[in-house]
Amino acid sequence: MQHLTTIALNLVEHVGYIGLFVALMLGNIGAPVGAEVIVPAAGALVATGHLPSLWIAVAAAVLGELAGQSIAYAIGFYGGRPVIERYGKYVRFHEAELLRVEAFFARFGSFAIFICRFVPVLRGIVGFPAGIAEMPLVPFYLWTFFGSLIFCGGLVLLGNSLGNHIDQIVPIIHKFGLIVLALAVVVGIAAFFIVRARTKAEAKL
Repeated sequence: MQHLTTIALNLVEHVGYIGLFVALMLGNIGAPVGAEVIVPAAGALVATGHLPSLWIAVAAAVLGELAGQSIAYAIGFYGGRPVIERYGKYVRFHEAELLRVEAFFARFGSFAIFICRFVPVLRGIVGFPAGIAEMPLVPFYLWTFFGSLIFCGGLVLLGNSLGNHIDQIVPIIHKFGLIVLALAVVVGIAAFFIVRARTKAEAKL
């Protein structure tokens, strides 16, 4: 994984937004590129002047995630479970991960897509089981977009605030960056249940 992360970082540094887009796209079809390091590194490159726009960096990252998830969804939709069982090992997607994601789907429905945007490993492969389950595209893209926007936006801003100190702070990002973003998931889950409870209450009236 460290080798692929280094390659992806070099891609972002030398190719810019396109490199960021490609790296995040690959990360969302199972390649272990280390998005939690690459995305804040892009923010740091904005701070040091290597990339001109913070918001274009966020947009490139989110679009890369959407593109990767679209590819994963299409593979799951058209290839089905047999394709995943046969080739899933090449993208770190085994039966255990498939069952784990399906359990999320059973419990939270399409909102599981949002939750998985913040879960290491699962965030890069959730499109495959979503395609297998033939999840409707509107909620799939809606939750993927919002989850990716929070994930990428938060880490780009974090990297931008660190600037030249990114190399010293990468270990901290590994340890605490996802924890901070996971708090957004907790808030999102709470909001989901509150909205659902209110909807049920209004339906009874």
